[in-house]
Amino acid sequence: MDKMREEKIKKFEEFVDVRLKPDLLLAVSQRDKLFEEQKVFSDLKRSIEILQKNEVTSLRTMVNIGSEVYLQADVPDTRRIFVDVGLGFHVEFTWSEALEFIAVKEARIARHIEESTQLIAGIKARIKLVCEGIRELLMLPG
Repeated sequence: MDKMREEKIKKFEEFVDVRLKPDLLLAVSQRDKLFEEQKVFSDLKRSIEILQKNEVTSLRTMVNIGSEVYLQADVPDTRRIFVDVGLGFHVEFTWSEALEFIAVKEARIARHIEESTQLIAGIKARIKLVCEGIRELLMLPG
C-alpha cells in the first residue's frame, strides 16, 4: 500500500512541476505583456489629449532609432498620427480617430487581462488542489 501511495505522490508532484507550474509561468508572462500593451495605449491616449488641449500643431522631439540612440526630429503637422494596429501595420489617424481606436483597443485588452487573470486563478487553484491531495496521501495534518 505504501508503494502505491508513493507512486501517486510522485505522479502528483510531477504533474505540478511539469505541467501546472510552466502553464502558470506562461499565463503570467502573457498577462504581463497585456499590461505593457495597455500602458502603451494609455500613454498614447494621454499624449494625444495633451496635444489637443494645448492645440499643438508642430513638435520637436527626440526619437529612439535603436540601441538607445536618439535623433532629434521635427514634426511639422501633429494633427495626423500613425498608430500600430497590430501585425506590423500602422494606420494614419486624426486625433479623434486615434482616440476612438484606442478606446476600442483598451476595452479589448482589458477583456484579455480579465481572461488571463481568471486562467491564472484556475491554475493556482489546481496547484492547491493537487498539493492538498499530496498532503492527504502523506496523511499530514491540515
